[in-house]
Order: sequence, then structure tokens, then C-alpha cells
Amino acid sequence: MFFRRTKPEWIIVGLGNPGPAYTNTRHNVGFVAIDRLAEKLGVKIDRVKYSAYTATAAIGGKTVLLMKPTTFMNLSGQAVRQAARYYAIEPEKVLVIFDDVSLAPGRIRVRADGSAGGHNGIKSIISELGSQAFPRVKIGVGERPHPDYDLADWVLGKFSSEDRKKIETAVENACGAVEALIEKGVTEAANRYNGR
Repeated sequence: MFFRRTKPEWIIVGLGNPGPAYTNTRHNVGFVAIDRLAEKLGVKIDRVKYSAYTATAAIGGKTVLLMKPTTFMNLSGQAVRQAARYYAIEPEKVLVIFDDVSLAPGRIRVRADGSAGGHNGIKSIISELGSQAFPRVKIGVGERPHPDYDLADWVLGKFSSEDRKKIETAVENACGAVEALIEKGVTEAANRYNGR
């Protein structure tokens, strides 16, 4: 296939923590989305490179590198920087999928850029790339039940059965948003998927 021999034009990163203890936690919806995207694109994301599980695929005629960093969430930027530097990919072509506690479970939001908003994985990527001008697809995992609830406990907790169904829909929408963003641009993807 042509894309296996072609330099990636985009990096698509799903954020999460490696290991079975973190499977199906709120903080790992980025991993879930990247796994689903790999499945849709007919590739296995199992090659270890750039401190991440990776796979190469094609979206809209463009070669993309799919990544699931193995560095743990707070150091995600290290893996992203390695791949971006190797392929000389600018931040504007690094697309990140991650969890957002400010969005209701199952909602997604496409953004062209922005601050970390308290998300340690995004903070790490901004620090390592020296830029916050990278597009992102946020998947809502819901707010803490009350302000005193420990945020780490919340994001490392698992979804209720009701929320899990919403997340499954959100993951499908996130995959659609990624494809729309790469094929048509951020504005088109945001218009089509924001608010879903």
C-alpha cells in the first residue's frame, strides 16, 4: 500500500495511560478513539516507535501516523515531539484526541488550538512542541459529582453503564470529526460535529 512508504503528513494522537489498570477509564477515551479509528482504517496500532504504539494509515489521500503514547498521560508530549521532529511535522498538523471534564458525557468539541485547560497531557504537548496551535478533538467525560471530589480519582474512574453508551457514540463522532478535519479542515469539522 502506498502510505506505508510515504512520509506522514499528519500525526493523530489519542491520549491515555498504558496498561490494563487504565482500560475504560475517563482519562483513556483518547486511546479508545484512536483504536476505533485504526479499526475503521483497517490498520493495527501495535508497532512501538517514538515511545508510542503507532500505525500508518491514509485519510482522504493523506498519510497519517496514529499514536498512543506509552509515556503515561503527563509526559505525552515527549512521544509527540519525537515523532513530530523525526517527520518535520508542524504543530498545526498534530491532531490530538482527549478527554474533557468540562463537556457532558458523550459530547465532542473540535478546536483549532487553545490552552491546556488544566489537562496535563495537553500541557505536556504544548511544552514539548513549544506551541498550543495544534488542532484537537475533545470528548466529554462529564464534571466531577461535586467540587470536593478529587479530579485524579474522577478521571481515573470508569464510566457508568449509561455514560458508556454515550461515550461509544462520542467515539464514533470523534472518528468522523478527525476524518472531516483532515479532509476538509478544522472549520468544516467543527461545524459538522460541535454540539453533537
